[in-house]
Amino acid sequence: MAPYASDDNTTAGEVDEQRSGRRKAARYVVPVTVMGVAAATIGLVPALADSGDPDLPKITAQQLIEKIAKSDVEQLSGTVKISTDLGLPNLGGLESSLMSGAAGRGEGGSSADPTAKLTELASGTHTLRVAADGPEKQKLSLLENAAEYSVIHNGKDVWGYDSKSNEVYHGTVSESPKGDKERQPPALPKDFAEEALKAVDDTTSVTVDGTAQVAGRDAYKLLIKPKQSGSTVGAVTVAVDAKTGMPLKFTLTPASGGAAVVDAGFTQVSFAKPAASNFDFTPPKGAKVTEEKEAGKDFDEKSDKGEARRHAPKSGDDLGKGLDGMKTIGEGWNSIAVFDTGGEGMPSGEAGGGELGGFMDSLGDKVTGKFGSGTVFSTRLVNALMTDDGKVYVGMVTKDALVKAADAGK
Repeated sequence: MAPYASDDNTTAGEVDEQRSGRRKAARYVVPVTVMGVAAATIGLVPALADSGDPDLPKITAQQLIEKIAKSDVEQLSGTVKISTDLGLPNLGGLESSLMSGAAGRGEGGSSADPTAKLTELASGTHTLRVAADGPEKQKLSLLENAAEYSVIHNGKDVWGYDSKSNEVYHGTVSESPKGDKERQPPALPKDFAEEALKAVDDTTSVTVDGTAQVAGRDAYKLLIKPKQSGSTVGAVTVAVDAKTGMPLKFTLTPASGGAAVVDAGFTQVSFAKPAASNFDFTPPKGAKVTEEKEAGKDFDEKSDKGEARRHAPKSGDDLGKGLDGMKTIGEGWNSIAVFDTGGEGMPSGEAGGGELGGFMDSLGDKVTGKFGSGTVFSTRLVNALMTDDGKVYVGMVTKDALVKAADAGK
């Protein structure tokens, strides 16, 4: 991502100050990145709710994987329950706003923006209503107390509607099947399962672990476990519909034990064609409508803060440059992403970082090794080590594994 351009009259000193600001900003982005990566694990989620062990014909793990790959379900409707316990630090709601900002909402945006609203799925338990009729029509509704949030994809249009604030967000997607994919509504469960199965290689044990009933349907259980030690992932279980091959349940348990990190699935499902009216949307009378291209316009052009924003360093610039040079060490479930922010590491209360430094210290654990010293930011799944010289090590591995990787990198 390119930095914000400076005025022609910017002095060399001002440029140096902006660069310094970007380096400092990159330091603060790292804990947010850990949260974002953890939240992104929701991208592996299909679905849940089981009872009973049906008697089904024997099937091998390879046959079950092939059954998932061949599944051609495009029409469905149902209810999904998602419980997520990533063990994020309690920041009094700050983590939600930070992730929303990272997703591009920005101050002055709309509460109906899907990129911001759906980050709520990163924690707690939520009930969703879903419907799909092919790749061009999907709807997801997040049920809340006395309110409902919906995102509807119909052709080129994507609508977000927040009944609580009576706000509407309208965007479009590219005609290209690959274009703007990250801005489209959540994909079908088949896509989630394919994402989880990308991790299957020689470092992985894959077996069929019996059967289950999920949302009233007979299913096989596919059990995926790392063979290596050092990963934070204990096991992944995917319940696969015996008839259609569509994943109905996804459970990710951590190596540390306890409740699942992600437990998500259908409590009710139908593969009949949903009514076309599910995907029709007209903004309610009196609703505030925000067009995607105008989402940040008022903030950028009509406020003093917007003026400052145009000339201020962009918080992800140096981080983005570091990601360009990102490399991966290790293999399989023990893979660790490594990049250099180009900064000076995290501010520390002990090192004179003041209140901010003390706050950042409270979010992580100080560690030392041959590499020097740094801070580890942890969730129950994703851990990240940022050294005091600005290098970052991120992976679904233990704190000790990160320190060992940093030592080996010296």
